[in-house]
Amino acid sequence: MKLSKKTRIQLQLQKIVFVCLLLIAVGLLGWLTNQQAIQFDWTSNKRNTLSQNSIDLLQTLDQPVQVNVYIQDDATVHAAVEEILQRYQREKADFNYRLINPDLDFESAQRDGVERYGQIVIAYNNQKEHIASLSEQNISSALLRLSRPDARKLVFIKGHGEKSPAENSNIGYSKLVAELENKGFTTTTHNLLLGEVPQDTSAVIITSPERAYLEGELELIGQYLDNGGNLLWMMDPGELHGLEPLADTLGIRFLDGIIVDNNVNLRNTLRIQHPAMIPVLDYYPHAVTENIEYNTLFPFSRGVEAEDTTFDSTVIAQSLAKSWSEADALGGEIDFRSEDGDIQGPIGVILALEKATATATDTDAGAHRVVVIGDSDFVADSYIGTGANLALAMNIFNWLAGDDMLIAIEPKRAPDVQLQLDDTEVMLIGVGFFLALPASLILAGVVIWLRRRNR
Repeated sequence: MKLSKKTRIQLQLQKIVFVCLLLIAVGLLGWLTNQQAIQFDWTSNKRNTLSQNSIDLLQTLDQPVQVNVYIQDDATVHAAVEEILQRYQREKADFNYRLINPDLDFESAQRDGVERYGQIVIAYNNQKEHIASLSEQNISSALLRLSRPDARKLVFIKGHGEKSPAENSNIGYSKLVAELENKGFTTTTHNLLLGEVPQDTSAVIITSPERAYLEGELELIGQYLDNGGNLLWMMDPGELHGLEPLADTLGIRFLDGIIVDNNVNLRNTLRIQHPAMIPVLDYYPHAVTENIEYNTLFPFSRGVEAEDTTFDSTVIAQSLAKSWSEADALGGEIDFRSEDGDIQGPIGVILALEKATATATDTDAGAHRVVVIGDSDFVADSYIGTGANLALAMNIFNWLAGDDMLIAIEPKRAPDVQLQLDDTEVMLIGVGFFLALPASLILAGVVIWLRRRNR
């Protein structure tokens, strides 16, 4: 088709107008990207954006935040670090950060007490805190601790054969204490014979004593609780060693016997050798169990339940329905016998107690919290790394200290980063890739060759 001169001019003008409009649109998009930061996070668990709890925390901070990250000059590392910190900067305008090479700016490194690459220093309200890695949980937890300068002091009662928080052994709590101190807690021990519980205590911990408490010691614990103190009481099966009045004060009861679960299939799946190693899969809705997604393991535990208590009580963790509390000594064949005093499950393992309290000098009601657990070994060095034991323990301590927001700020995990295959599936994949696929390609090649040859 022959085009006229007028048509050619019109087509040429259309091309010019199109190019101009395209350039204008690109320029406007570039301008908008500088003026407005809009992102969409389509990843599972929204792990590339801040949680609502972190955003709410940032809105409560009325002073600037300064983050100094001490790393080497590496463009890839810088980009990854900035991507995380910019999430906070988008929510808080005066959230500032610097990427510092400690070899070049040794004055800043010395001022922040930095000794190696990778350390991060967060400053707020004339206070500083070091964290070991950049994650939403670590950054938000540090900011929350900096915004609450009050001490988070945990006192372990000693003098009655309790487990030592400093002991580095299978039954010690050294790993737990290390994790607590890393999260901003301070831990100490106290003998009640030396006087009352320190006033700046966030929570008192009683860990299954082996010798009896004296009446005067119980009075000191009672005074601490009457003043709104918080308590974690972990009690193994056996005698209460003089702590019966404390149980009566709280309105709770420890069940006799040891919880057992003789579900062989479940034990094989979880690789549990003994029926008294109780896996807990069922959690009741509570702040302590809000982000617990895995099973916890309680070795040689007893049941606990509320009776005539003045607290709001919640059994937040319990054994499975086919478990029971074995009244007889463990040994030989273990069977449920109600006539012998066995109690059918599910049986509560962790009991949370809470009630409002107000002091004479403070008209605002506060939270008076107690957690009672029928086992003291689940946080020992041998078991704290099992399942969600550590996460559950940290949630308990944060809840007792009143740091509920720290419980809600959880690490975001991708559900699809691991592929677990059994032996049969691995064999099928191997046969498919190394035998079936090559054989099918060879067969297809032979068929094509034969067809071409016969033409």
